Amino acid sequence: MSISLPYVTKDRDRNGNERLYYRRHGKKFRLRGPVGSPEFLVDYQLAMAGHVPKEQGQAKLSTTKNGSMRELIEHYYRCAAFTTLAPRTRHVRRQILDRFCCNINDGDKPFASLQTRHLLHRRDVMADRPEAANGMIKALRQVFKFAVEYGYCDDNPAMRVPMLTGSEDGFPPWTFDDVAKFEKRHPIGSMARLALSLALCTGQRRSDLVLLGPGLEKTYHGREGLEFVQFKNRNNKQKRVSLWVPIVPELRAIIDVTPTNGPTYIVGARGRPMTAESFGNRFRDWCDEAGLKGLSAHGLRKTASVVLAENGCTEQEIMAITGHRTSKEVIRYTRSAEQKTRAVNAVEKINPRPAQANKNPEKNDRETDL
Repeated sequence: MSISLPYVTKDRDRNGNERLYYRRHGKKFRLRGPVGSPEFLVDYQLAMAGHVPKEQGQAKLSTTKNGSMRELIEHYYRCAAFTTLAPRTRHVRRQILDRFCCNINDGDKPFASLQTRHLLHRRDVMADRPEAANGMIKALRQVFKFAVEYGYCDDNPAMRVPMLTGSEDGFPPWTFDDVAKFEKRHPIGSMARLALSLALCTGQRRSDLVLLGPGLEKTYHGREGLEFVQFKNRNNKQKRVSLWVPIVPELRAIIDVTPTNGPTYIVGARGRPMTAESFGNRFRDWCDEAGLKGLSAHGLRKTASVVLAENGCTEQEIMAITGHRTSKEVIRYTRSAEQKTRAVNAVEKINPRPAQANKNPEKNDRETDL
């Protein structure tokens, strides 16, 4: 039996388990499942009445105050700048902004009184989590950009808040030893091995890897390749990136021997396409099985860039594969490879004696004695 109730949403945790939530006025709290069970209906009725079940240890739902930060954010949720974002981006941004509203009653404070110094303080409290702090500031910049454009206020205080310096290298790249360990645990013909090869041979994000399939195969100048629009910014005409990436023989061979009969190469246990989130979780499981802790599918994107750099590809050539619109990220990805290449070139140039002297060391020694 299917039951559809207003304000009830479903999310999945990192393990793929379904979670039920009541979401309204920028707040959400957990509902006991399954949908339609007596426990679920009790929680739902309490939520509709404005009360959170005591056993969850949460406060009562509060109405939105006029002129509050929560009200401004709710207006932002309904504007085109937010509704036209990719579903995943909307989900993440909503989580960030809802969390901001729930923290020390920030949502009830008047947005007109919010100043840069207040946001600096909030950012500094999260200094141990620089990526999360930066994500909060980025989201608030968009909220106040909307507020200025629609005439709710005249200033964007978040624009004057500098970003924190996080991990310069980001996701750790895989080493050749890491790749070898993964391949030893997951042989050719397995879905894990196909996912690894797709990531290494195409250099794409997980959101693109799960969409690649036979229907995207196109021939260019007699060579097989995959033609697609990258998932990131695909709805933005100015920023969307269209690519054609060659299918190298190694990848072709692995695709051909891996059992899959759907629209995508990568499929789940039931043979169905996977979401980027479920694929990320599954790939971490494959890494754990191979004894590779702390590595991810995104790290393979960086490794692919490094391999291209070590083989002498220029920044523009690497960008033609990865789809980066600027060289900033490519430079960051390939910094270690470029350093190694420069070091090898430098060592080859180190020679304390002229080349002619080295051809006849005994003669050179006699001339030195004279």
